Amino acid sequence: MTDLQEHTASTEKKGPPPESERLLSILLEILEERKAEDIAIIDLKGKSTIGDYMVIATGQSGRQVTSLSDHLTRALKDAGFSGIKPEGAAQGDWVLIDAGDVIVHLFRPEVRAFYNLEKMWEAALAEPADAGSSAN
Repeated sequence: MTDLQEHTASTEKKGPPPESERLLSILLEILEERKAEDIAIIDLKGKSTIGDYMVIATGQSGRQVTSLSDHLTRALKDAGFSGIKPEGAAQGDWVLIDAGDVIVHLFRPEVRAFYNLEKMWEAALAEPADAGSSAN
């Protein structure tokens, strides 16, 4: 099952999807079509005010990262989302696309490994196991 299918199956609700879900669906579809690798979705709803989701994906070269960024930006504009401007596309190492409710990070493999955003956000979003027990 693809990331898009897994996400869709886990978030099926009655009625039209919220804008963040529609946005996420468009992003995931483009990333999968364009052969992005290791696509990770971090659910930020109720945990952070920066957005509802963070998407992290890898391109195998600076050229692929830049191309992914271009395709995502164009697709979102075509879908009616405005104000989408990628940061870092000229270098192609790490591109940040702030699409409002969804933040996208596109990396070359070694840059992704260096920054390891998934681990950082996993720690930031983790519930403290026993917050009061270590204060003796």
